[in-house]
Amino acid sequence: MSKTTRPSYVIQSVVHASEVLRAFRSRGETLRLRDIVERTGFNKGLCFRLLHTLRYCGLVEKIDETRYRLSAEMHRRKRYRIGYAALGNDSSFQRTVQESLVFAAQNEDVELIVLDNRRSAKTALRNADYLIREKVDLAIEFQIDEGAAPAIAARYVQAGIPFIAVHVPHPGATYYGANNYQAGLLAGHYLGRWARSRWGGQVDEVLLIEAARAGTLVQGRLDGVLAGLRETLRDAMANCPVVTLDGDGEFNRSLERVRAHLRRTDRRRVLVGAMNDSSALGATRAFQEAGRAATCAIVGQNAEPDARAELRQPRTPLIGSVAYFPERYGEELIALALDLLEGRPTPPAKFVRHQVITAANLHHYYPNDVLLSPAMGL
Repeated sequence: MSKTTRPSYVIQSVVHASEVLRAFRSRGETLRLRDIVERTGFNKGLCFRLLHTLRYCGLVEKIDETRYRLSAEMHRRKRYRIGYAALGNDSSFQRTVQESLVFAAQNEDVELIVLDNRRSAKTALRNADYLIREKVDLAIEFQIDEGAAPAIAARYVQAGIPFIAVHVPHPGATYYGANNYQAGLLAGHYLGRWARSRWGGQVDEVLLIEAARAGTLVQGRLDGVLAGLRETLRDAMANCPVVTLDGDGEFNRSLERVRAHLRRTDRRRVLVGAMNDSSALGATRAFQEAGRAATCAIVGQNAEPDARAELRQPRTPLIGSVAYFPERYGEELIALALDLLEGRPTPPAKFVRHQVITAANLHHYYPNDVLLSPAMGL
């Protein structure tokens, strides 16, 4: 029976109680009374009485003086099958995303099927077909080829499988990932402030390292970098040459492209904005090999372990990286997936948090880095 067919038969208090139960978005999530008020829109008194009643009925547990969670009986639901098609497994960022997803899926009793797109559009299409044959309840798609996105999306839509697209939008998908322009703007502002402090605001060249096949949305990172530089340096940027190289988001390709560029130019005071840390580290290596590390300042994106290790070096030209906190992706993606599968309201896009990580604040955000060994990656 629909909500509108027999309104006189609906018991409003039960409707209110169900809204409180739906406020808990994942198994084990703990909420305070103020969180319930915010998520339901009910007043504090009503929420308190509903929680007290649900606790009396054994549907909600109070775990300390201020926090509640669903009881074990409320955790029982269908065991969903979710497919995850990873961008690749060749970087610390990708490995961290996958590890966090596996952990979150286990915590929520979700069966997770993991595939590797290997940074290949053809492989991504084959993996989408495989997940459809496996009749997954939902797919999480992480591939960066914008040109392949419509074909992949069409497969899921035709099969009636909801899906989440990570970092690169796909038609019909819920988007999860970077606020690319904002992340780039943070990097540009930081580069500009650094140039004002160290070079008196004088800049001879801006070097942007892109990944063209990732498409226009990801390109927004570098648009943001340029906008941030123009906002902070203004006059210095008026006649400053801007050079764009395609490193394809990879260390070796970026290293080769920047090497070749440095053979053609002797400009000093170069600011470098890279679309990810692999590109930033490739540029770092190229400037170091050319003996020109002191003539540039580089900011990457993702704040991966290898980039954070480089930030700890005393004379590195890498001065910062914008963090995306991939260790949080799993919990947030699984929560978003469950919301979609269980019909709860979801936004069309969920953006991750961003923060510029520098040598000065590195220990604050990543105090356990000393326990890790650096590994090169995306």
